[in-house]
Amino acid sequence: MTRVLVTGAGGQVGAATVAAFEAAGHHDVRGVARAQLDIADRDAVEQVVGELLPDAIVNCAALTDVDRCEREPDLAFAVNASGPRHLAVAAKRIGAHVVHVSTDYVFDGTAGRPYDEWDAVNPISVYGRSKLGGELEVARHAGSWTIARTAWVFGRAGHDFIRLVFQAATEPDRGIRFVDDQTGSPTYAPDLAAVLVRLAVERREGIFHVANAGYCTRYQQAREVLEAAGLDPSIARPTTTVALDRPAPRPPFTALEQVALRHCGLPTLRHYREALAEYVSSAGVRI
Repeated sequence: MTRVLVTGAGGQVGAATVAAFEAAGHHDVRGVARAQLDIADRDAVEQVVGELLPDAIVNCAALTDVDRCEREPDLAFAVNASGPRHLAVAAKRIGAHVVHVSTDYVFDGTAGRPYDEWDAVNPISVYGRSKLGGELEVARHAGSWTIARTAWVFGRAGHDFIRLVFQAATEPDRGIRFVDDQTGSPTYAPDLAAVLVRLAVERREGIFHVANAGYCTRYQQAREVLEAAGLDPSIARPTTTVALDRPAPRPPFTALEQVALRHCGLPTLRHYREALAEYVSSAGVRI
């Protein structure tokens, strides 16, 4: 039996990871949301880790609001960089393995092709820089660690892009616009969580890209969601990143290749369209 601490359990990835550990059986999993553990609080991290004494820590806690990070950089680095440091230091003290969930935004998006695990990082936003900071802190301070980069997560808990599309479908006269110049890898939270469980239990070390196969723009994804639900895809209309005029810059192309998973004999994630169809048809999605 593996004793596991999952931080950020109130979010999509954290909730899915707790559920995946519970479904796998033979694991003693404790999920903590921000209300139970703010990873930016070093003393709180030391206390929780010291009391639970986990064999593995899966860190799903993060400040993921990209524009808020740009407006509040100190908060972004406190949660996304210092928080993972606190977890890594506490984990090393008790010999726990750390699986840290990171992001495609550590790349600048200028390669013009999907990124693999050995491509050079170059974040262009505060969010991306703070998440890269978390990667560096885990690699420096944890005794045993995995970094799992993912992207564009959608799932059954919380608010996600898919629900935004369905919300737009309830107001078709507005013609909700989605950017057609940002390309990434949509990732289904349960598919991601299943891999996080294996990485934690098997203590697989190193950097892995864990995202569903395939890639698209947000506009293309919105149309696919509407089509999968049997709705008119013209409800979604294209726009540009510049036109939205948001505080944080966005990398234009950050699709992720799952090379390390394949080379290490681990299962890669299915195509995002298959996962998307499953999610749209599930009872959890309603207009």
